[in-house]
Amino acid sequence: MIPAEIDAYNAAQDKAMQPICALLAGAIDQGLPDAESRIWHAHPVWFLDGNPIVGYSRLKGGVRLLFWSGQTFSTPGLQPEGKFKAAEARFTTVADVDTERLRQWLQDGAAIQWDYKNIVRRKGRLERLK
Repeated sequence: MIPAEIDAYNAAQDKAMQPICALLAGAIDQGLPDAESRIWHAHPVWFLDGNPIVGYSRLKGGVRLLFWSGQTFSTPGLQPEGKFKAAEARFTTVADVDTERLRQWLQDGAAIQWDYKNIVRRKGRLERLK
């Protein structure tokens, strides 16, 4: 079940982006049923055992879907983001969201994880969890 704070985040987006946010929230919630979801650093994020897996945020011109371990996924379609293992996809319309590919990314996200939860303790070094 999607928390009220994520529903409120989605409702606060402009009318063109609300359907994208709602689609992503529903698909992520269904694809990661054991995940904890909440607003983290002002954006919706889903966690497994305290480790961030996926989240999305409103950017100028669209919505960015971010997988913290996405650079190591087997399913193509994500672009590298930042200096760690994160990767993203960007959407400007609901039609841009390939729900089958999203489902595969969510499966990859549950199976392939890097330990972001302890990155500060390890002084910026990531270790593979799964």
